[in-house]
Amino acid sequence: MVKLNKIYTRTGDDGTTGLVDGSRRAKHDVRMQAIGDVDEANSLIGLAAVACAAETARDLQRIQNDLFDLGADLATPGDDFAPSEMVLRVVGSQVEWLETAIDALNDGLPPLRSFILPGGSEAAARVHVARAASRRAERSAVALAAGEPVNPQALAYLNRLSDYLFVLARATNTGNDPLWVPGASR
Repeated sequence: MVKLNKIYTRTGDDGTTGLVDGSRRAKHDVRMQAIGDVDEANSLIGLAAVACAAETARDLQRIQNDLFDLGADLATPGDDFAPSEMVLRVVGSQVEWLETAIDALNDGLPPLRSFILPGGSEAAARVHVARAASRRAERSAVALAAGEPVNPQALAYLNRLSDYLFVLARATNTGNDPLWVPGASR
């Protein structure tokens, strides 16, 4: 378990932040953008969880824990993506859990007839906001991967996460989603 006695260190006052390997990056660096976007998605998932049923909230908390793993993964530069005692990496079983959860949620839903407007119930609306943030986190991680090695499992996890949150929002609305009607306001 991580133990933090002192919250401020003053080491970032120069506009840099430290990574797991001890290197420092500018706070506006593409790696830091990806880590920050994952953190924001995680926070919004927490906001959604408090409006969801207990079982869903537990699943969202598991995802939040996975996103901390993913943030640690992104904060560990390099091209060796094997997890170890000292190196935390996202692994295939975390991605597979999301896929299984997506399939289970999607099982009882009616087929889509149109694009869905983010909303419906308050809980579903919060899940949609978290979904949009997770898509931004994925875009940031992909931008990072264009210039530096990134764990492919971390990228897969972020891709599945937005799918999971989309299906969860539909399930939260029990399939009664507000649908887009093209040109309805013309």
